[in-house]
Amino acid sequence: MKRWMIATAALALGIGAFPLADRASGQSGAGWVQLFDGKNLGDWEQVGKANWRVEDGAIVADKLLQEKGSAHLVTKSKYKDHQIYVEFWVTAETNSGIFIRCKDPKSIGAASCYEVNIWDTRKDPSYGTGAVVNFAEVDPMPKAGGKWNTMEITAKGRQITVVLNGQKTVDFRNGLFTEGPFTLQYGSSVVKFRKVAVRPL
Repeated sequence: MKRWMIATAALALGIGAFPLADRASGQSGAGWVQLFDGKNLGDWEQVGKANWRVEDGAIVADKLLQEKGSAHLVTKSKYKDHQIYVEFWVTAETNSGIFIRCKDPKSIGAASCYEVNIWDTRKDPSYGTGAVVNFAEVDPMPKAGGKWNTMEITAKGRQITVVLNGQKTVDFRNGLFTEGPFTLQYGSSVVKFRKVAVRPL
């Protein structure tokens, strides 16, 4: 009986480990392209002005170098069906996000991209952290401030899915934006990105 119990427990642990292993290795496996090597800022276009730099293996910004608005690091490539994996750190007050399928890489906003929000203290929390502004609310809103987080975004056809720290926050269908670059946003406070990877589907 004791051997059977040990074997059963080991089997359960093994089965439970597979999804975690797949998720952990997926962002660096076949098809994934790393957009940040931990040493150099990388090959991004900059729209708006923030003090982007590399510190301790992460892309960091903590100051907007313009009077208003926000600043973005924009991929030079366009993506249609794709997955994005990002590891980020923010404060509770940080206004940041990831904008995908942007129609015009020079004019970035919630009216021209899907804005996957990172903002714990947004006045309307329904479109706060983990939501897609104007398209998919999140309830309850998760908190990202003060810790490292993972965000996985999948855009396949009309289906858009966001997973924050292993928890699905939104899953919706919409065909307004079909292709374009994606961006890392700086709006306020402090944001750090230590891993950015993309995989075309």
